[in-house]
Amino acid sequence: MDNNTPDSRRQMVLGLLLSPASSHIAGWRHPDAISNAGWDFPDVLRIARSAEDAKLDFVFLADELCAPEGDAETLSRDPVIYRFEPLTLLAALSVSTDRIGLVATQTTTYNEPYHIARKFASLDHLSHGRTGWNLVTSYVEAEARNFSRSEHLRNADRYERAEEFLRVAAGLWDSWDDDAFVLDKDSGRYFDPDKMHILNHHGQHFSVRGPLNVLRPPQGRPVQVQAGSSEAGKNLAARYAEVAFTAQNNLESALAFTRDLKDRTEKAGRPRDSIRVIAGVQAIIGDTVEDAQAKYRQMQELIHPEVGLARLSQLLGFDVTTLPLDGPLPDIIPETESYKSRQQLIVETARRENLTLRELYRRVVGAYGHRVVIGTPESVADELAAWFEAGAVDGYILSPTYLPAGFDEFRNRVLPLLRERGLFRTEYTGSTFRDHLALARPARGEFQAEEQATAAV
Repeated sequence: MDNNTPDSRRQMVLGLLLSPASSHIAGWRHPDAISNAGWDFPDVLRIARSAEDAKLDFVFLADELCAPEGDAETLSRDPVIYRFEPLTLLAALSVSTDRIGLVATQTTTYNEPYHIARKFASLDHLSHGRTGWNLVTSYVEAEARNFSRSEHLRNADRYERAEEFLRVAAGLWDSWDDDAFVLDKDSGRYFDPDKMHILNHHGQHFSVRGPLNVLRPPQGRPVQVQAGSSEAGKNLAARYAEVAFTAQNNLESALAFTRDLKDRTEKAGRPRDSIRVIAGVQAIIGDTVEDAQAKYRQMQELIHPEVGLARLSQLLGFDVTTLPLDGPLPDIIPETESYKSRQQLIVETARRENLTLRELYRRVVGAYGHRVVIGTPESVADELAAWFEAGAVDGYILSPTYLPAGFDEFRNRVLPLLRERGLFRTEYTGSTFRDHLALARPARGEFQAEEQATAAV
């Protein structure tokens, strides 16, 4: 049965963006918000445990390897100037939570495969099988200048490197059979030498001998997450991803994206249900629709124009900071080598809705281009259910305007309604992140076998 049809749906996948400032740029200004620089580990842990108590599938740590671009005056208003390094934070969360999945962003552009494979294997052991790797290709141009480059590699080159990077990491995770370490004290045999596998990879971008000096991860390999929606990004996701994050603002485009991605997945030789499509959503909840709309207007008014225009310029790859706030987006926006899919989404939204730059930056940096759902708990639940039941998404990553109260409101008022409809779990039924997503644990060598089958197709 096609797992993209309504009658084959099971339950939503739900995750939480674990950052008070990565979604709504002015969320930190809300009186009840915790700001990034005011965040201490007990605050982070309390929110992660709240998500775990709610039986969410995962929490997600976004990342960029640079400060936002802009002059000191503009940057002084931008809360994303600071954030925890995600793998360090994930390590702390891995031993402080019990069941929830832990997804962290790591770039293939400014890392090496052995580092990433070793860190995620260690974290998967520390968490007893709850990690996911959100693979990105460093879309922010400023990152290049922190790593001895004046500019990024081209988009296509970054994805070519990313694919080889992932193949190497997967090969390293398969360095050992699951039962390789016999620990025979009597004979003095620590591991079975027949169950060690040397990678000996020699490719265009990497030469890596191996083996990895960490046991095979409890999940076989971390859940593979991918967020690119450009052509190169979708092709990479179709071949390798198990979870795909996307930004979609209307049902028609969401249906088209999911259908296209699952078609590509099938064409790559994988089952359609081997990938979960997760859309970002920002829910604004009120006792009435009017109350929710007032909350939304309050948040949008907190976005400072300097920050809004600077962030919009970054996402467009085009400077709009000197243009009239109440004028339209220029007719011609040069294609960027950084945020290709996000640039396309922003431009299409601006054209379709005839938005001024002021309206556009509020729309974009308020939810980072993701869908905003405004209403009562019942109407929010209705809208989330509608996309899910139509097969447009397999679930959502929640990005509240601020934390912790923004998530608490969703947890206490919307989640019970989704449960009443049978759309979300009441208890965990497994212990690993793969269990939550109903993904099988891959056998050693399975990734390489899939890759060979894909190449044959």
